Amino acid sequence: MSTPPFKKFVASRFAAVLVTCLLGLVWSARAQPDVDGHPESSAFYLIPPDTDDWTRHFHIGALLGLNIGGSFHMNGNFGVSGNDPSKGIFDNGYVRTDQTGNAGGLTSFWGYNSASQYNASAQTLTMNAVTGYHATESANADSGLSAGFDLAYGDNIWYWKHARVGWELGFDLLPVSIHDTKPLSATFSQSTYVFSTGGLILPGAPYQGGSSGVGPLLPTAFTTNSTSGSSTTATGSRSLDVLVYSIRFGPSFEWDLGSHVGMSLSAGPVFGVVSGEYSFDENIDVGNTGAVAHNHGSFDSVGLQYGGYFNATFMYHVTPSADIFLGAQYTSMNDYSISAPGRSANLDLSGQVYITAGISWPF
Repeated sequence: MSTPPFKKFVASRFAAVLVTCLLGLVWSARAQPDVDGHPESSAFYLIPPDTDDWTRHFHIGALLGLNIGGSFHMNGNFGVSGNDPSKGIFDNGYVRTDQTGNAGGLTSFWGYNSASQYNASAQTLTMNAVTGYHATESANADSGLSAGFDLAYGDNIWYWKHARVGWELGFDLLPVSIHDTKPLSATFSQSTYVFSTGGLILPGAPYQGGSSGVGPLLPTAFTTNSTSGSSTTATGSRSLDVLVYSIRFGPSFEWDLGSHVGMSLSAGPVFGVVSGEYSFDENIDVGNTGAVAHNHGSFDSVGLQYGGYFNATFMYHVTPSADIFLGAQYTSMNDYSISAPGRSANLDLSGQVYITAGISWPF
C-alpha cells in the first residue's frame, strides 16, 4: 500500500526538523573529560572497566504512537451469519419448534417484526431471509494516538572525541486500532417464506411468542420463492485491532550537555511481529418488510515486518543512579496486510513516530 502524500509530508518534515535540532545540540555539547590526553583525537578509546562513567543503562517507559493509518477493502459476495431458515430463524421473525414438537403442525414458538408482513385478506404471514449480498468499497482510516510500552538496554564501549559510543537493544509493544463505518452500496439476494395463518387473529406487531406450546398457534407449513439483484445500503463497522511487537538494535552515541543533562542517538534495523484481528458487524436493510439481515464475524493473522529506526533521547540525571528520559523515534517498516475472501485491510507502518518517556537506570 502506498503511503498517502500527507503522511509522507509529515514524516519527511519531522525527520528534517529532528535532525537539524539534534545537530545543533551536538555542536554546542560540552566536551567530555580528556581521554589519555587526546580529547579531540579521532581514535576510539576503550572505556576502562573501573571508570565511574555511566556506561550501561536500562530504561522502561510509556510510548505514544502517531502517524499510523490503514485502509479497508471489500470486493466480493458475502453470506449472512444472522439468520438460519433451516432452524426457522429469519431476518424479520422466527417460526421454530415448540415444546410439543409442533403437534398438529402448529407452533407457539413464533414471532414477527412488522405489520407489513401480515396480509389480512390473503390470511398469510411473510418471513424474509437474505441469502447473500455483494459490495465493492474502499475506505482509509487513521489510528490517532496509540499508547504502548518501551524497554531498552544499552552499553557504552568507547570514547570517541566528545562522545561515548556503544549499542542499544530495544523492545516496543504497541496496540493499534483502526475502524471504518462507511455505509456500503450493496445488492442482495433473499428468500421469502409465506405462512398461512389459517384464520388465526395475529397479535399486533412486533410479537414474540414463547416455546411453551400455549398461546396463538401458527401453522408451520410454508411456500417459498427467491429474489436477487435488489439494491440497498449495508451499515455497520469494520475494525482492525493489532499488537505490534518490535525489536530494534543499533549503535548509540551519547553526549553530556551539562552536569545533569544528556542526550543519545541510535539507529539501525528493526524487526517486528504483528498479530492482528479483522472483525466486521454489518446490517443489510431490505426495505419495508421489517427485515434487517445481520452479518458479523472475524479472522486473524500474524505478519513478520522489518525496516529501520532512528531514535533520539534526552536524559535528566536526577540522582547518580537514576535518570528520567524523553525520547522521539522514527520507525519505518513494511506494511501489514490481512485478508479473507472478499475482504482485506492494510496497516501502514512506513512512517511511525514514537514519543517515549520514563525512567532510566545507569550503572
